[in-house]
Amino acid sequence: MEISDKLLCLFSADVTVTDDTYVVEIPRREIETGSIEAGETYRVALISRQEAEEPSSSDASEPAPSSGSTVSSEPQPPVEIGEIRYVEIEDIGKQGDGIARVERGYVIIVPGAEVGERVKIEVSEVKSNFAVGEIIDDDIL
Repeated sequence: MEISDKLLCLFSADVTVTDDTYVVEIPRREIETGSIEAGETYRVALISRQEAEEPSSSDASEPAPSSGSTVSSEPQPPVEIGEIRYVEIEDIGKQGDGIARVERGYVIIVPGAEVGERVKIEVSEVKSNFAVGEIIDDDIL
């Protein structure tokens, strides 16, 4: 499955019925610490839960993307070096650094941050299971 470079957030949600409409709720954390804003209009793509959790055996026979990138069964980090993010520090790591979590629970280590702070960071290092972000603005409301 190809995912657009314009992806702003990724989360799982239930579809609920409200009066005569169906509603997909966006988690509060996606508004507060993500790249989306309440009141704005966004395009929404829905991916079947069954398809996402149980890849079919035919996936292995699909051709590789022509962009030259390799196909991996491991999920890729949801951040890239140089990316700017607004995050909320949820915990402090063993080394005393702030810990923020973004899509799929992916961890971003933020040196010098304290629990409860909402900071603007620039991602400076990306690994398969965590990233490091440097604070560029610590005065976020």
